[in-house]
Amino acid sequence: MRLKFLAPAVFVLVFAVSPALAVEQCRFIQNKPEREACYQRQEAELAARRKGEPPRESKFMEPLQQMKHEDEALNRQIHSICRGC
Repeated sequence: MRLKFLAPAVFVLVFAVSPALAVEQCRFIQNKPEREACYQRQEAELAARRKGEPPRESKFMEPLQQMKHEDEALNRQIHSICRGC
C-alpha cells in the first residue's frame, strides 16, 4: 500500500528537483571557461522562458481596470438616483 503513494512522490521529486539541481551544477565546475559557458547556457534558457511568458501585470491589471470602470459606472448611477440624500 505504501508503494502506491511512494512511487508518485518519487516521480514528482525527481522531475521537480532536477531543474533546481541543473542550476546548481555550474558552480561546481572547476574549469573556468566551462563554468562560464554553463552560466551562459542557463542565462539563455532563462531568457527563453521569460520571453515566452506573457507579462504578469496585464493578467492581473486587466480585471482590476475592468472592475474600476464598473465601480465608476455604478457610482454614477447611485449618485444620479440619490442626489439629495
